[in-house]
Amino acid sequence: MARYEPKTAEPRQQARWAEAAAFVTKDTGRPKYYVLEMFPYPSGNIHMGHARNYVMGDVVARSKRAQGYDVLHPMGWDAFGMPAENAAMERGIHPKGWTYSNIANMREQLKLLGLSLDWSREFATCDPEYYGKQQAWFLELYRRGLVYRKDGVVNWDPVDNTVLANEQVIDGRGWRSGAVVEKRKLNQWFLRITDYADDLIDGLKTLDRWPEKVRLMQENWIGRSKGLQMTWAFSGQAPAGYETGVEIYTTRPDTLFGASFLGLAPDHPISKQLAEADPRVADFVAECRKGGASQAEIEQAEKIGWDTSLKVLHPFTGAEIPVWIANFILSEYGTGAIFACPAHDQRDLDFARKYDLPVIPVVRPEGAGDDFAVGDEAYTGPGSIFHSDFLDGLDIETAKAEAIRRVEAAGTGQGATIYRLRDWGVSRQRYWGCPIPIIHCPSCGPVEVPADQLPVELPEDVTFDVPGNPLDRHPTWKHVKCPSCGQDATRETDTLDTFVDSSWYFARFTDPKAAEPINTEAANRWLAVDQYIGGVEHAVLHLLYARFITRALSDAGMLAVKEPFSGLFTQGMVVHETYFEGQDEVGKPRWVEPTDVRVETVDGQRVATRLSNGARLSIGDIEKMSKSKKNVVAPQEILESHGVDAGRLFVLSDSPPERDVQWTPGGVEGASRFVQRTWSLFDAYDPGFVGEDKANAELLRETHKAIKAVSEGVEGFRFNSAIAKLYAFVATVRDSAQAGGEAKRQALSALARLIAPFTPHLAEECWTRLGEDGMVLDAPWPVWDAALAADDEVVLPIQINGKRRAEIRVARGMEPAEVEALVLADETVKARLEGLSVKKIVVVKDRIVNLVAG
Repeated sequence: MARYEPKTAEPRQQARWAEAAAFVTKDTGRPKYYVLEMFPYPSGNIHMGHARNYVMGDVVARSKRAQGYDVLHPMGWDAFGMPAENAAMERGIHPKGWTYSNIANMREQLKLLGLSLDWSREFATCDPEYYGKQQAWFLELYRRGLVYRKDGVVNWDPVDNTVLANEQVIDGRGWRSGAVVEKRKLNQWFLRITDYADDLIDGLKTLDRWPEKVRLMQENWIGRSKGLQMTWAFSGQAPAGYETGVEIYTTRPDTLFGASFLGLAPDHPISKQLAEADPRVADFVAECRKGGASQAEIEQAEKIGWDTSLKVLHPFTGAEIPVWIANFILSEYGTGAIFACPAHDQRDLDFARKYDLPVIPVVRPEGAGDDFAVGDEAYTGPGSIFHSDFLDGLDIETAKAEAIRRVEAAGTGQGATIYRLRDWGVSRQRYWGCPIPIIHCPSCGPVEVPADQLPVELPEDVTFDVPGNPLDRHPTWKHVKCPSCGQDATRETDTLDTFVDSSWYFARFTDPKAAEPINTEAANRWLAVDQYIGGVEHAVLHLLYARFITRALSDAGMLAVKEPFSGLFTQGMVVHETYFEGQDEVGKPRWVEPTDVRVETVDGQRVATRLSNGARLSIGDIEKMSKSKKNVVAPQEILESHGVDAGRLFVLSDSPPERDVQWTPGGVEGASRFVQRTWSLFDAYDPGFVGEDKANAELLRETHKAIKAVSEGVEGFRFNSAIAKLYAFVATVRDSAQAGGEAKRQALSALARLIAPFTPHLAEECWTRLGEDGMVLDAPWPVWDAALAADDEVVLPIQINGKRRAEIRVARGMEPAEVEALVLADETVKARLEGLSVKKIVVVKDRIVNLVAG
């Protein structure tokens, strides 16, 4: 019997697909299906962690093609960004060369995986042909008032002289320079995403094929909250311009009687006024500017405050309340001022404990008395109001409504809805990004770059030997004439956030060669994306921005849809054990690649040895595959050892696709054995053997059961369950030695088509060995017969006094009296009942048997 040789079979099948242009998108008028994986950043290499994402999409694409759909399954590169610029600084190479070299390398690695990708639609976001179209629609949004400039707070690295993204701020310092990061106001470009806040929240209700956790994360990020906006009058001398009081916003007006202090953001106008008059306040405000600018970083930082000595009057009691400047208050949320109720907000409580401010509980849990108090943890649960005068005894929601009614009646405030979401700051002070197509004229102000001058391309003659943005110091690129008046003017030197690049690429894929940014006819044919697949780390920003831009482009007449992705799946990661040999001079582990490691069990302990030098290694944690920890497995390694199909099979079979899967040599070896077992069935097939009628009938039933189970597993993204059924079906076919004729042929024909999405190279080889015409790629998906696929028997668990003690196989639909008799005659049950008498038997038909005995 011939052994299956993936090293020769896989390249052979990939060559067949390429020669037939098998994966070029066809529009035959059949139902469409658009499957898309989040496109990768070209870092240089892919590993089996990346591969899992793309293989999942490939399973969907191949199965939908077999089910009669026209499938769009493209690939491209999210190619702008800081890593390329950092590589330029560290290695003395140009970002363009580094990026395109990485793309070429990763393209070849992806092709090894046998993915059914339409490479004819490939593009990179750093292609001028792509970002020029992006500049065109950016200007359309500018004309529509969705793009504007204003001062915005950013993370500023004073050594590298650049703005840093939140994730580039580590422990308050720039990730490259190590300098203490400042919060600085710069004139920035923004997109008005807040104009769509309500629509973005309401639209989540239509996305029933998205994970609930992702929808909740987006809803929380947008943060629509209903509350009270009101004015608190000052007691005594008020700051200039605030003679009528300071305006605050709160979502918890039910806790007004628990007010302990009024807090101001460090950059609130009152804070600035005080800082101008007092150097000590100025120093405190400057201290608050250190660290990250994101809400999460500010809230997690140590709480610090400054007592302004100002006082405001409580709106209901008239009591004096101190005014503090606090570093955890954001000027962009609400009014930049809050009243603090420490008993029922953790941030307020931490602050109050630090500065010995009052903590007054006004919401008590059910069953608590008037002496209810809080310790180091604020009470944020349900309850009734107390210590609150006219609100006493009300539940929280009723108390909110009554407090708002009283304030409105007094004319000092009104109910209001605000959002946590801020407008999207898209300016980046760096070179390797999409140039913003605006020219600044001293007379005309900001002027659009004319359409016939797009794309505004990046100059290639730049250097990175000086910190900061090379576009600022380029001798000629930024100097142009104003298109409006002809005077000397300058280009905008900021480039766009890379999230802009990925906010519309799915639409460009529908026709990547179109003269306009989006070919509306093609977009109307293919959008929305039917199945989008990617990591949960992009659950908020990328997906939110894509949903916003889709709405904005729809309103501009460029798209017909408002939701870009009908279905979303967030896959788990591939993780691998880590190994290290001692530490370097700064105490960091010296990581060792798995290919240089032998792991064995000695005296019951797992021991790792470095193959290259025989050194004993330490075994680290099991972590996400990453170059930094050197715990990656490349597709080339799998191709050499077991074949790509075995690697594809393993990353899909070992756990549910939404969970992490641990890469182990034993796991991929098991997948490789399955490949060989499957091939052996086809290699040993004898078309002349007729078989026995009973065996043929049984194999036919098992075939239809397998078709049903695998089809439902693929459709429901339960790939591991589908593969488990394939393992069982291969065993069934192997054990059906007495089956032959048409039954065996149908079984093998179905098997070849069922494995095709998972192990496509093996499936093609099996299809050919079976004597079928053409490629299995073009064969229709098998269809099951409901009558044949129905199980004739069921396994009933048997519980005795609430604990599962046995099981019994019975005919489906068996009457309870018959089941009782079989259960009481079962040897295992009889052994469990020894010394006991059965008092009651409850049979739930086709489900379970419960016995009560004593």
